[in-house]
Amino acid sequence: MTRRKMALAALTVLELPHPELVSVAAQAGYSHVGLRLVPVAGQPYLHPLDPAAIAARLADTGLGVLDVEVFRLEAGTNVAGYEEPIAVAARLGATQLLVHGADENEARLIDSFGRLCDLAGRYGLGVNLEPMPWVAISTVAKAKRILDGAQRRNAAHLADAIHFFRADNRLEELRGVPMNYVQFCDAGAGRPADMQEMIRQARFDRLPPGEGALPLKDFLDEIPKQIPISLEVPMTRKLPPLEKARLVYRAAVTALGS
Repeated sequence: MTRRKMALAALTVLELPHPELVSVAAQAGYSHVGLRLVPVAGQPYLHPLDPAAIAARLADTGLGVLDVEVFRLEAGTNVAGYEEPIAVAARLGATQLLVHGADENEARLIDSFGRLCDLAGRYGLGVNLEPMPWVAISTVAKAKRILDGAQRRNAAHLADAIHFFRADNRLEELRGVPMNYVQFCDAGAGRPADMQEMIRQARFDRLPPGEGALPLKDFLDEIPKQIPISLEVPMTRKLPPLEKARLVYRAAVTALGS
């Protein structure tokens, strides 16, 4: 087993309630989990939130929580309204929040991102801005502008392999950018011309590392060594959750050379 921290992201087994996600991750060999405590529009499986049950399962298995998602910053987002899930994240021992920048007004987004960092900072949490091709913050360069504008010590960039290679990014842009962890997966060759198809693949149809065409070794070469890896690999392949989690874990360990 690799010594690197490896988290099973919620999206990989989104069909599972939170405590079952923890159990499956433990059985499959992961050290951590990612929890989706804030729902995302357009995706199924909105499970009831029972922090006590999650905490009990974490204690039983010895697993940690890497990140909590998804904190989406739009034009009208009430940042203070995110305090409840942030408090739950801290209670469960999470260290990171995952953020999507979906506000086209850069100055306003810098302000709301900074306020979210301040709120999370009161709970000792890092705030990680993940570029995606279909939101305002779609590239590493745009994420850097938000980080530079906000100037918060607990702010970082979150690179996701599929999003990185399907947007206008260059590998050298990853150098020197603060990163707390990285999301890892593979995908088929080419960049879909249709944005809805790009979204569909990202949400439902990725591949385990090494099964696709992304230049993952080049990607890993630009990522800080030994930062945690979150395996976010939703698949159309019909597999039981435990079998899917194990497949993804073993593929990642092979790709990482561990």
